[in-house]
Amino acid sequence: MTTSALTSATRRRRPKRQAGWRGLIYIAPAMALVTLFFVLPVLFTLWMSLHKWPLLGEPAWIGLRNYTRMFTDARFFNALGFTAHYTLIVTIAIFAVAFPLAIFVEKQRPLVSLYRTIVFLPVVVGLASASLLWVWLANVDSGLFAPLFDMLGLTSGRINLLAKFDTAFLTIIVMVVWKIAGFTMIILLTGLQAIPAELTEAARIDGAGRWQRFRHLTLPLMRRTMALALILSVTGSILAFDQFYIMTSGGPQNKMISVVYYIFNQSFVSFNLGYGAALSIALLLILVTLSVVQLWLLKVGDERP
Repeated sequence: MTTSALTSATRRRRPKRQAGWRGLIYIAPAMALVTLFFVLPVLFTLWMSLHKWPLLGEPAWIGLRNYTRMFTDARFFNALGFTAHYTLIVTIAIFAVAFPLAIFVEKQRPLVSLYRTIVFLPVVVGLASASLLWVWLANVDSGLFAPLFDMLGLTSGRINLLAKFDTAFLTIIVMVVWKIAGFTMIILLTGLQAIPAELTEAARIDGAGRWQRFRHLTLPLMRRTMALALILSVTGSILAFDQFYIMTSGGPQNKMISVVYYIFNQSFVSFNLGYGAALSIALLLILVTLSVVQLWLLKVGDERP
């Protein structure tokens, strides 16, 4: 190769290298934040999980004993089972409410902006604040639900909705749906609005009814958006803590202790910080596995050119 050809090739590679370094400079602040607030805490938590780490005193190396302890911890598996049950129920309930709402507010109709605002308003309320609000609403003496249900004949007298497992669980589900459905609605609404109107009109002209258009056109084109909403809903439900801690304190009879609540108890009530760290790592692995599975299912059925 001649000298001029080598020089030309070097000049062509130089802009690519400069662009690469420029890109690294642009993402450096984000990488620093991720490293500082995620990678380093995870590594430190992993280090803690290999120790018997008391609140006061020197930590002692115990290797994998915290992890082997999990497999014989019945309360941990009870918390996992309750969290899975809660996640399944609340995710179905959120989608059952959010999808029809998204379809309703997607159409141009009078006051549609007002409807969207009203549905989305609970999202801006913090979960802890929403839980405190619903504790007051469910209060027997000063709340709204007890006298209202008694007046409507739904209960015989005023009852404490948070005193029994069934009514407390239902109250929390309704509160979370009221709080989260507006956010899921907005995500689904963006997916609906991204569907080309020409496709819907062509399907209608070809004689496809509403159900056929929904099944064969809307749902396939909404698959990625629904997957995003599903991942956010499942992850948020598995990490649920505020509503159980504030509204029921894990009761009645400790039947409403989620995984995060159990980690909190082990770490900051029993002061088993090492075991709490091991439980946190296990929960992180569960979340990563579920996200990978959902992303894999998202790719299944993709049409390749």
